[in-house]
Amino acid sequence: MEASTTIQKMISGNIIIVPDYQRAYSWETPREDSERKTHTDVFLSDLDEYHGSNSKLPYYFGHFLFEEKGDKFYIIDGQQRLTTIVIFLSVLFSKLDKLRQRSEKENEYFEDMVKRNSTIRFTTVDYDNQIFIDYVINRNKKDKVGLETESAKRIVNAFDYFSEQLETKNEKYLIDMLEIIRMASCTTHKVKNEAESIQMFIFQNNRGKNPSDLEIIKAQFMYSIHLKGGEEKESLISEIKNRFAKIYKCISTIDSQIDEDDVLIYTLRVYYNSLMESGAQKRINKELSSENPLIFIKEFSHALEISFNYLNKFFSKQNRDSHYAIHSLCALGGIANALPFIIKAYSFGVDQHTIEKLCASLEILILRDRLIGTRADIATRINEVFKKFTKDDVSIESIIKRVNEMKFTTDPWLAYWSNAELERALQGGLYHLVAKYLLWKYENYLRDAAESGYGFMKYDEIKELELEHIAPTTEPAKKPHGYDTYDEEFKTIYLNCLGNYLLASKPHNSSMSNDPFSLKHPRYSILAQQREVQKLVPENGTWNRDAIQKRKEKIVQFAMDNF
Repeated sequence: MEASTTIQKMISGNIIIVPDYQRAYSWETPREDSERKTHTDVFLSDLDEYHGSNSKLPYYFGHFLFEEKGDKFYIIDGQQRLTTIVIFLSVLFSKLDKLRQRSEKENEYFEDMVKRNSTIRFTTVDYDNQIFIDYVINRNKKDKVGLETESAKRIVNAFDYFSEQLETKNEKYLIDMLEIIRMASCTTHKVKNEAESIQMFIFQNNRGKNPSDLEIIKAQFMYSIHLKGGEEKESLISEIKNRFAKIYKCISTIDSQIDEDDVLIYTLRVYYNSLMESGAQKRINKELSSENPLIFIKEFSHALEISFNYLNKFFSKQNRDSHYAIHSLCALGGIANALPFIIKAYSFGVDQHTIEKLCASLEILILRDRLIGTRADIATRINEVFKKFTKDDVSIESIIKRVNEMKFTTDPWLAYWSNAELERALQGGLYHLVAKYLLWKYENYLRDAAESGYGFMKYDEIKELELEHIAPTTEPAKKPHGYDTYDEEFKTIYLNCLGNYLLASKPHNSSMSNDPFSLKHPRYSILAQQREVQKLVPENGTWNRDAIQKRKEKIVQFAMDNF
């Protein structure tokens, strides 16, 4: 493997492996409902731009760092790019195969860069590798059954995305792309010992690259062990690798729910027993600069594994679907102040019923904080009870007590989240995400009260759930439209308030648009809160400020009683 080479020469004749203690595949593909650029989108658009440029210089794929062990190369930096290159190559060959038989040269390229007989040139992390082989390399798996991790789904999605994008491309385009990829230039650095590879990773990522804090800290842990591990070095390195292999497997399952660097912060807060902890790298670097950092490395890497394991359990679909309080807290989002409590609860072996009670209490705190929108820091107000929540005292009564204090207090330090402040906040317009959440909770309240047999509605049960304005924000041109007079009072006080908000799916919402109330009314039949509107005002009636006020008062009362 030469220092300055091409993609074909770098891969040819080698076996390249993503070690399990490295991150699994993390590149997203474009979504139909989003205009946000993704890594795979940029990967392809950059190649297309180069293809149309008539450049005489080869395309450049950047630098790759490997640790050489015998006849295998373990990729330390560049695994996301290389995984994508191999996926794209496999799609290119699959498209050429549909057009005609491969030429002798093309067979040679395939054997050099993808697979020769039973030898696969590139393999990913162990827990995703069979899907990678079946779906990408051998292309004998066509369904998406058994995709257990988010990273496996991304591998499949990338293959499908490239397949879709190349579907209508002609033979010349495919051949051109194959040439661009195989002849693309890259630089490599291979090391024969782990300490050097870690040092290189840290050096490169201190010069402008953007790895996660977790990746940097993993590298720093391993480098510190190489420097100061002594007789324990090999066993400690093995322990750290095993822990991070488990951590990255958890990440590959839950990273759509939570950011890994946030989990690092939550672990710091649990480890040091304070919600005030922040700035992970600074705090950890201080520990690593001590005379004997090995105890901290062992303890903290174990704490990280515990955090990821328990959050993996907490955010699992089965857990969220089975327990309404947990489902609610996860759906609410913005729960950074809650998750250290959750990690502690699982760590202390708290029973499921108590965890659900804890989630319900934390939901009240966080929802109040988001509804009221004060700049006061709620973490400082609950840090004391967080510190007292220990394995020697696993009761959550102090947490429930603090919630009640914040509801009914006149203490200025706590009164930012009082009932008076909550009721005031509920009178006017709300952030749409918070209003959607509150109306979702209201929907389940109505279903429960009606004993209709519908059961509770999961937050994601209706795809593309939106906030509909019953009286449109823009007055319909055609009159009579069935709404109140659009004077200044109606527009400023009544249009954007809970009484005029309604949950609806995006297609349902779009179909109604600025329709008169008489056309909307019969279509308000899907959700309990929609049917409530039907009962409140007859089909040929007027959705006026009195109806809006009456409905708002009912929703506000629900919120005050439950939160």
